[in-house]
Order: sequence, then structure tokens, then C-alpha cells
Amino acid sequence: MGPTSSGKSALAVELAKKFDGEVISADSRQVYRGLNIGTGKITKREMRGVPHHLLDVASPKRKFSADDYVRHARAAIENISKRGKLPIVAGGTGFYIDALAGRIVLPNVPPNKKLRARLEKKSAAQLYALLKKKDLRRANTIETHHKRRLIRALEIAASIGKSPTARSYLAVYDAFWVGIVPPVKELEKKIAIRLFARIRQGMVAEAKRLHAAGLSYKRMEQLGLEYRSLARLLQGIITRKQMVEELNRSIRKYAIRQMRYWKRNKDVRWFKTGDDGRIATRVRSWLRK
Repeated sequence: MGPTSSGKSALAVELAKKFDGEVISADSRQVYRGLNIGTGKITKREMRGVPHHLLDVASPKRKFSADDYVRHARAAIENISKRGKLPIVAGGTGFYIDALAGRIVLPNVPPNKKLRARLEKKSAAQLYALLKKKDLRRANTIETHHKRRLIRALEIAASIGKSPTARSYLAVYDAFWVGIVPPVKELEKKIAIRLFARIRQGMVAEAKRLHAAGLSYKRMEQLGLEYRSLARLLQGIITRKQMVEELNRSIRKYAIRQMRYWKRNKDVRWFKTGDDGRIATRVRSWLRK
């Protein structure tokens, strides 16, 4: 794991090639079909023949929850392991990975339709301000513009007080936790370069195709980050230049929240981006135990 643009996907492929593994994506947007350029989804060429799981498994018109992710990912891990391969989970959605590993227990809180209807009328900024009052810990790790997650967090807070957090746990899997992160300035540069690359590749055209295929602007905004800004651009709310500026700020802030989330996990061994040799040596040593 690690922040966006840190090189997780490439590292996962490299490790899979070395240790006969298969990759399970842990990205809350890459589970959706058609969200390719905007999410920076790995391409067939970049996969280098390594099988990848939990990509393109859901329609973007429907919500794919952490419960859904855990169910699908555990089935994938079982399937990969039965074939004698090494499962490698790679991604930046910390909540999904912690739920998969058993570090948190997903709250059994049913939907509260009345509360949701009331919260839906508020802006993301209003929801975030409310969440900071109700559950500051969750507010410090959540994506601030993601209305669906903000509403769910408030729904949980209203029911049980606070969202679940990492705890002392009986590990579901024997796992080796690898975190990668470049220096801050380098990461900011990578984020900017990656954003411009995706724009050149046709990120705006992709959003237009998704909308033409029936993805509403409201739902596009709910998907957060790139798709929130793309929806605003296509509706004429912001200009292309404003979209780029908005996304650069939002993605940098998201990377900070990702790191803040992962730093709480003391099992993670942290490496610099490009430290593939050292990482492979540590993984090999762990596998021999």
C-alpha cells in the first residue's frame, strides 16, 4: 500500500513475477467497469501477463461496498492460494484492506433512509463539518468531497457513536505488509505528471462516454476525486484549467490522508519508491519462514 501515484501497481506486478503471484486490486473506484483513465487503472500491457482480480467487477451506476469488496477479495485469495500461487493485495483504499485483513470489523448498521434523505440535501463541506463534530477520527481519514462515504460515516456515527477503527485482532491471513512512499516533493511531482498524462489519454472523453451510457452527473460526483471534477467540468460549473487546479489540490490532500491512515498500522514495513530489490529480499525472507 501507499499513496496515489507512488508505484504500487508496478511493484505488485514485479513481485508477482518474482514469486509466482497474482494481484488483487484494493481500489474503491477500479472495481467499476469503464472507470479506466480517470482511476489510473492498470492496463493489460502493464500487467505483463500477471492475472489481476477485483478490477471491473461492478457497474458504476450501482454502489459497491466494503462488504462487497471483502466477500469478493476473500474468494479471490482462496482461489489463488488453492492453485499454489501467492496472493498480492495492492491498492490505496486502506479501509478495504483493513476490513479484508480483519483489522477492523465492518459495522452491522442498516441503512437509515430518513437520515440519508436529510443528509443528502447537504453539501459535502457541510457533511464533513458535521462528521468532524460526530467522529473526528473518521473525518481525518475520509475523502472530504465523497458524499456517499460522508453520509455512511454519519449514519454509523448516529447508530453506534463512531466508525470502527484498527484494533488488536486475530489476523485473518499471515500477511507481509509493504508500504511504499516517495519523498513529498517527488510525490507531488508524480501526481501532477500522472494527472496531465491521464488528461492527454482522454480522461474527459471517458467521462463523456460514461455519461452518454447512462451514468448521471450526480452519481459521477459521488465517485469522488477525478470524477467529481469531471462532472463539474462537463456541466460547465468549472473550466478545464480550474479542473486541473482543483484535481491537483484534491489528489495531494488525498495522498496525505492515505498516509495518515496507513501510519497507524505498525505492521507495515515502509520503503522508498524504486526500492524493489530490498522489498523482494524481505519478501523472500518472509516466505521462507
